[in-house]
Amino acid sequence: MSILELNQPEVFLRNCWYVASLSREVGRHTKAVRLLGEAVVLYRREDGAPVALEDACPHRKLPLSMGRLKGDAIECGYHGLTFDHCGTCIEAPTQKQIPKQAKVRSYPVQDRYGLLWIWMGSPELAEHSPVMQIDHHDHPGWHMTSGDSLPCKCNYLWLVDNLLDPSHVAWVHRSTFGASGTEGTPLELQADEHGVVCSRWIVGQAPPPFYAPLVKFTGLADRLQHYEVRLPSVAINRSIFAPAGMGGPQVRDDPRVYRMVSYNFLTPVDGDNTLYFWLQHRNTDTDDDALTEKIAAGAKAAFEEDRLVLEAVHQGMKHKRSPNIGLLLDAGASRFRMALAQRISAEQTKETA
Repeated sequence: MSILELNQPEVFLRNCWYVASLSREVGRHTKAVRLLGEAVVLYRREDGAPVALEDACPHRKLPLSMGRLKGDAIECGYHGLTFDHCGTCIEAPTQKQIPKQAKVRSYPVQDRYGLLWIWMGSPELAEHSPVMQIDHHDHPGWHMTSGDSLPCKCNYLWLVDNLLDPSHVAWVHRSTFGASGTEGTPLELQADEHGVVCSRWIVGQAPPPFYAPLVKFTGLADRLQHYEVRLPSVAINRSIFAPAGMGGPQVRDDPRVYRMVSYNFLTPVDGDNTLYFWLQHRNTDTDDDALTEKIAAGAKAAFEEDRLVLEAVHQGMKHKRSPNIGLLLDAGASRFRMALAQRISAEQTKETA
């Protein structure tokens, strides 16, 4: 499979966990979502456990999300076929017997970190594939935001490319993440079976506007930009700010060293749309709710800047009239796309064997 074929609408890695929704947005009501080209309905059972089913009654394919909940089951709004949380039909009011074919697909789901995760591939593989681990989660010296989301009208791979490109902050995020050194400091590239990391230390420069009020020291800083994307599309941006002269790969723990990790979860809706979820995790001011709100608002404003650019890139690349060129800064994205293409090809080969 070529890299370009990944832009086709229904070519996705399926045997992995994706974020389907913020956990707080799924309750005792039906929520319709589209994920990896498939219509899914989300809701919670009476005990709070999440449920994800194919959002189509097997009779006339009316979305089950247009029906209603009956206890832990969901009733179709057309003729009353009712399905339990496993997708088995348990009522067929117009029939003497429940048709054997009356069932819908059920997807493994679980709550973690305030996010609702879904497994879109072979269900039997989900049990032995844990959701990613977030370091320092619930650690008393760290604080995690409650999470947020943003729909983007672009293919998820343009978002992945962007999250493997520290250089773009110099132009897209001039008023937030951009600062001296972000436009020209060389990048280091690492890749393994899990994904790709692009990183660099920018030394002896002023902190950018977003971070300047957050760091715990004055003067110039050594700054780590660590941009990592793990298969299928989980991006981890690690930022470290240390007083000038204290930074570098062997940076030590010190009260003045500021650390923030941004976890970004990109879930394809289809070939032209993506659900973008994120969390911020920091090692300071754990009880400062006002600061948390300020950081969350600043992050969302910056991601809106990304969205505007990448939606335009999606249209430009989809309808291009002349060839596009590559730059050296595309190396990380190219490595990631090749690894993803290989994993998808292997998954499809195994399924057809």
